[in-house]
Amino acid sequence: MKVLKTLVTCLLLTSLVSCAKQSESKEKVIEGRVENLLSKMTLEEKIGQMNQISSLGNIEEMSVLIKKGEVGSILNEIDPVRVNALQRVAMDESRLGIPLLIARDVIHGFKTIFPIPLGQAASFDPKVAEEGARVAAIEASSVGIRWTFAPMIDIARDPRWGRIAEGCGEDTYLTSVMGAAMVKGFQGDSLNDPTSIAACPKHFVGYGAAEAGRDYNSTFIPERRLRNVYLPPFEAAAKAGAATYMTSFNDNDGVPSSGNEFILKQILRKEWGFDGFVVSDWASIKEMVTHGFAVDDKEAAMKAANAGVDMEMVSYTYMNHLKALIKDGEVKEKVVDDAVRNILRIKFRLGLFDNPYVDEKRASVMYAGAHLAAAKRAAVESAILLKNSKNVLPLNEAVKTVAVVGPMADAPYEQMGTWVFDGDKTHTQTPLKAIKEMYGDRVQILYEPGLAFSRDKNLADVSKAAAIAARADVILAFVGEESILSGEAHCLADLNLQGAQSELIAALAKTGKPLVTIVMAGRPLTIGKEADLSTALLYSFHPGTMGGPALADLIFGKENPSGKTPVTFPKMVGQIPMYYSHNNSGRPATRSETLLNNIPVEAGQTSLGCTSFYMDAGFDPLYPFGFGLSYTTFEYSNVKLSSTELKKENVLTVTFDLKNTGKYQGTEVAQLYVQDKAGSVTRPVKELKRFTRVELKPGEKQTVSFELPVSELAFWNIEMKKVVEPGDFGLWVATNSQSGKELSFKVVE
Repeated sequence: MKVLKTLVTCLLLTSLVSCAKQSESKEKVIEGRVENLLSKMTLEEKIGQMNQISSLGNIEEMSVLIKKGEVGSILNEIDPVRVNALQRVAMDESRLGIPLLIARDVIHGFKTIFPIPLGQAASFDPKVAEEGARVAAIEASSVGIRWTFAPMIDIARDPRWGRIAEGCGEDTYLTSVMGAAMVKGFQGDSLNDPTSIAACPKHFVGYGAAEAGRDYNSTFIPERRLRNVYLPPFEAAAKAGAATYMTSFNDNDGVPSSGNEFILKQILRKEWGFDGFVVSDWASIKEMVTHGFAVDDKEAAMKAANAGVDMEMVSYTYMNHLKALIKDGEVKEKVVDDAVRNILRIKFRLGLFDNPYVDEKRASVMYAGAHLAAAKRAAVESAILLKNSKNVLPLNEAVKTVAVVGPMADAPYEQMGTWVFDGDKTHTQTPLKAIKEMYGDRVQILYEPGLAFSRDKNLADVSKAAAIAARADVILAFVGEESILSGEAHCLADLNLQGAQSELIAALAKTGKPLVTIVMAGRPLTIGKEADLSTALLYSFHPGTMGGPALADLIFGKENPSGKTPVTFPKMVGQIPMYYSHNNSGRPATRSETLLNNIPVEAGQTSLGCTSFYMDAGFDPLYPFGFGLSYTTFEYSNVKLSSTELKKENVLTVTFDLKNTGKYQGTEVAQLYVQDKAGSVTRPVKELKRFTRVELKPGEKQTVSFELPVSELAFWNIEMKKVVEPGDFGLWVATNSQSGKELSFKVVE
């Protein structure tokens, strides 16, 4: 047996070495081809490769530009016939035959729409993220798209910011794991697979911290916080092999990202070893003039090129000014050569030089059965049960009549969410449709929306909805946000339910019937009042094409909710920013402070407690990060550490028993949090370090373990060095960020 194991090990090592040599050999071939092609290019052709245009519609007009070598990439072409026609011009009629890179915003699905990325993050399942990206890549590549501007991995701690929908929430570790999974899904096992598309992590960097949650706004993130909080997901994406990166719109501390040499050259290239290419966001180079960072387009082009932006999206400052900038000596031709090397390298890795065309006769892969099944599974896992009084869910056999109400019950377009340019609402399965088709033989369904859409303020049909609801055994109220209310440039100062939805919930509650409120939205909403009025509350960040069947199965008990909040839900907007991994103040709340409604008249000025809290909102959010209920219950016990004293090179193993103590089979997302008690700079009160999904049958108990290398406790310290500092640490294994019994360990020199 020992000999056999040794032989297997040797064969495995030999295979790995062989694969590494093959990969190295392929890269040498690619580099040779890049240099050979670059040596033949004129300056004009080089600059043309750095130019991305949006489809002009007129194929003849685009063909003229392509023939002259003035276009390196085109975005927003989705017709395979047109894509092939444009590629033929590039390959056969331009001087050097350099293929185009066709791009599109494929964010959470191409035709088969998965839950928005924030919803995928709620699953705490990287398989959901990877599979969603893989399905998107297969569908998008079938029409010629080989590059997407995703994943968005901005850390977002302000739900007023509309683009929180596109990311994975507030946590650095969760975003790192999910973002890397999306990169792997988009790019597959190899970039040159025709079904792979190049990923483009965005927005580099800090965009999620836009001041006041207002899109395109400035950020003020010091370097230490940038490195500890905002950069790690992008580094994880680089390690996952991301082919491209996109700069962000914001300036940070006065420097727009498209002109920020520190982040693009020092961090991305030098520290992380990235060798793909960087693209600007839409016109973000030109917008540096509006920022006041450049006096005109020419200076903006100079600053962007010298900072390390390889390709410009749509604004033409490179095409109009780079040649003159080189002549004037303000940009060296080597800068352009390096940019073109990076672009050509990715085109070669994608296999575009050898296989630039789409098979127009190939059978459609859109909405394949496996794709729809994966989208449904993602929607099931991403739904979060926030309340379930009297165990009203799942609906039992005693329920004979169900009232389906609310503007989101049958809104096929709206439930797909933001960034669905190519989604087709006729393929969307809504909750109303799914309940009728899947459970119509079990219950009588009474339907009255009450409101026509989420912003509808017309109360005319609210009383009609309440009257119908009064005849039912249970009310299912589907409320939330239309898709247009979240995403880019869709920021809100008020996070309450829009229109008359609150009035609808209140009217339904007055019937005295069990009220199950299902929210479909692109962000956390301030729904405390509605939660109080509801018997049960289920939250589904815009769930996509298969949201209806997923929610129906959850409501009727075929599936058990397992999602967790990927972002803190505030009680009110005034609490924002509110996130679990904040630093402690010198005066943290003790929870014995006097709150607003308990303040005596003519109270002394220090009688309330001189600590950090809100008098009106109290101490807690509406729902903490990592929170989510199940139809069953789980018990954590016997938590053990492999050692309570470790060195920096050690690995801490945490084991615990997890038992299903309820009557339903269910999945628990177990979470591991750590606190560095004291450091050379203040450290967060808790940080997520590991999580895992554990499925258990009723009564089943399983021993679960986490392995945490001590090296992952490193942070950027007072001297701006990434180190593990010795000292005391707290540790929690828990069901959410606010629970669990604290254990302790020590890191020693």
